[in-house]
Amino acid sequence: MKQGIIPDMNDDYSDKNSRLGVLYPGHIEALKARHDHALLKSGASHAVIFSGSPKVTFLDDMSYPFVANPHFLSWAPLGCLPLSYIVYTPGETPRLIYYQPHDYWHVVPGDPVGYWAPHFDIRIVPSMDDIAALLPKDSDKCILIGEIDDAAHAFGIERVNPAMAVNILHFARGIKTEYEVECMRLASRRGARGHVAAEAAFRERASEFEIHRAYCHAVSHIDNELPYGNIVALNSHGAVLHYTNLDREPPDEMRSFLIDAGARVCGYASDITRTYSFDDARFAELIERMDAMQLEIVGKLRAGVDYRELHVDAHRMLGDVLVDTGLAHGDADTLLETGVTSAFFPHGLGHLIGVQVHDVGGHTQNESGTIIDPPSGHPFLRLTRVLEENMTLTIEPGLYLIDMLLEDLRGTPAESHVDWNAVDWLRPFGGVRIEDDVRVTLDGCENLTRDAFAAI
Repeated sequence: MKQGIIPDMNDDYSDKNSRLGVLYPGHIEALKARHDHALLKSGASHAVIFSGSPKVTFLDDMSYPFVANPHFLSWAPLGCLPLSYIVYTPGETPRLIYYQPHDYWHVVPGDPVGYWAPHFDIRIVPSMDDIAALLPKDSDKCILIGEIDDAAHAFGIERVNPAMAVNILHFARGIKTEYEVECMRLASRRGARGHVAAEAAFRERASEFEIHRAYCHAVSHIDNELPYGNIVALNSHGAVLHYTNLDREPPDEMRSFLIDAGARVCGYASDITRTYSFDDARFAELIERMDAMQLEIVGKLRAGVDYRELHVDAHRMLGDVLVDTGLAHGDADTLLETGVTSAFFPHGLGHLIGVQVHDVGGHTQNESGTIIDPPSGHPFLRLTRVLEENMTLTIEPGLYLIDMLLEDLRGTPAESHVDWNAVDWLRPFGGVRIEDDVRVTLDGCENLTRDAFAAI
């Protein structure tokens, strides 16, 4: 066997977890049915899914880290396989055109083996010149799904990412197969191990950079394999929602730690956030209140719930937290209406998750691509659908001290509802966010994140 990039992205789960192999055939059948429907509606006979091509940096010959087309990745756990194609024709075994070049400058992909391999007609090609002969001859009856930066990679197929087919596939991807859920269970366990290691490093007064390294070691990922750049924020950095700077030196005084970090298994992601107090009892109490609020929101999940309404309910609940902890005055509805809760909690409650951290289809009402807008005043909500069984999503309420947002309340009716002395107290701590990944069931949900921590 050739040495090379392991298809499962440095993953030992695919071989050790036999359940993935048991569940994968059902996943493939679900993908076939979705593509059958998309092809029929599009008047096409073949779907050609391109894995993607490496992107070269400006004025250089080096490439950015490769990120596979999620459509390709949902078929097979091959996140490190550029310039390859899956060809699906209804009624036929999917063909995998596996690009394995002869190269001594770089490590090439290893041979295609794993629980997924028997489900494909695999054709290994050493040159891009060999691909055309393995694609359908009637290119006018093909649709191509993927990012095409070079026209040569389309091989004459003119219908690239047709809206009708893509809308159907994106809407359907909101519902996960049992195989996909199992991958995310494993990704949650891997991520939870990283979070435990990160908290331990924080308790030892490590820097953000050192905490990040401890996390990566625990999840066995290099940075490029993480599903997103780790947010490792000490003290006031926790108020920067996407903080990724990673100071190399620890602060003079340890106050708080917010970590938003995930992991991958077979291409599927986890997305977990926790917040810790170093030794401040008041901030620890605020974290406990936010954790209880987050669990209360999770307890409201079930099929049939409108996620937009859940988001607004979360703001009312946050209003109660703000009052109870002395950060604001008044009733929850008033704090919501005057914009106080949005100043402390400016992002959405959560999003779909899968082969993409922010998985597609969160705003679509149907397979035609009709968009469901977020509630008025809440533009950053990424999920607006009515929840269905086997949707996987995040629940991540937050409470932050963001000066630029709070200053916008000055001179408005909201100003009198904020306790500005309490604001001054919270500022050095940054903020609190608690995030779990959950699977919706008919009458509740499965909390992948809490289960993962409990298993540890």
